[in-house]
Amino acid sequence: MKQLYLPSAGSPVIDWLIFLGFLLLVCLCLGGFVVWMKVLRSNKSKRKRRKHRHHRPTNPTLAQTGGLPPKRDPNQLPPGP
Repeated sequence: MKQLYLPSAGSPVIDWLIFLGFLLLVCLCLGGFVVWMKVLRSNKSKRKRRKHRHHRPTNPTLAQTGGLPPKRDPNQLPPGP
């Protein structure tokens, strides 16, 4: 019966396996990030925007209503509730 060869901790085979495992982990992380950017994030940007209705008038500006009210007398108390 033939014995199975197990490489020792300092052998080049173990070093290459560790390197390939790390490379695979990096590729999986980058692939997951690309999938997240292309698929999952693109769904959020396709939402319908709310359209503003142009037939409703907006609040008038001060120029349209006649400007600011006249200055108040400094001795007069401000209007209260």
